[in-house]
Amino acid sequence: MTEATAATVATAVTGSAAGGARRVLVVGGGGGLGTAVVEQLLAAHRFGIVGVWTVGPLQAAMRRLAAVPEADWDRWATDTALIVFDRARHANGRDDAFGRPDPAALPTLAARLRAAGATTLVVVVPHAPGLLPQALKAGIASLDEGAVAGLGFARLVFMRAAQGGGDDGVVRAVPARLARWLLSQLRWMVAQRDQPVRTATVARVAARLAAALPQAAPGTRVMPPELLWAAAQRPGDDSVVDAWLQGQPLPAAVGPRQRW
Repeated sequence: MTEATAATVATAVTGSAAGGARRVLVVGGGGGLGTAVVEQLLAAHRFGIVGVWTVGPLQAAMRRLAAVPEADWDRWATDTALIVFDRARHANGRDDAFGRPDPAALPTLAARLRAAGATTLVVVVPHAPGLLPQALKAGIASLDEGAVAGLGFARLVFMRAAQGGGDDGVVRAVPARLARWLLSQLRWMVAQRDQPVRTATVARVAARLAAALPQAAPGTRVMPPELLWAAAQRPGDDSVVDAWLQGQPLPAAVGPRQRW
């Protein structure tokens, strides 16, 4: 969603626009990634109504997008939700109306969504994949995620999204900027498929998962960074995600490659 459209979010959905439409709720619709996820959900037209968790008033109305304060989650009547963790961005208060999930509150938020009727949940978990042990890339990486997996969601996906190294708008001291630059050079020693992909790719995959998961086999899944990298090689093509949901391996063309 562009900066211009980010400010034109619905404060309500009324009449026939809400009648009988499949709904989805995004918890974490602000920030660069959250905004992109909302945009992808709207653009794909797989959901009639896209709700976004809000903690304050939004400025204007946009068709098919609804503000959903936490007090209204129980009445929102959706079986599908996304929790998107993103860095705070300094955008002159434009994102202040959106609820920003705290990673430490993941089990609480997930339990709240489950109690509100959600049976399908996609959690976008940013991390630095090159620093994770290989075993954790394909499994539950924390006790909090294990607690979420035990809440009884019929279908649950944790997305392993590599953190980008873009500027977050904070003016840093010289030593901090130097350390940041040195760390950025480590990307040349990380497998190419483990490197960060564009926000648009993460958002596209998250939106596709939200739409396709209800038709997939039940269970808890962890999408590794390798699959996001594979999806990035095929922009506009959901086949990689769909094949993964069906239990098929990654295409041979997107197997491991190193760049030194």
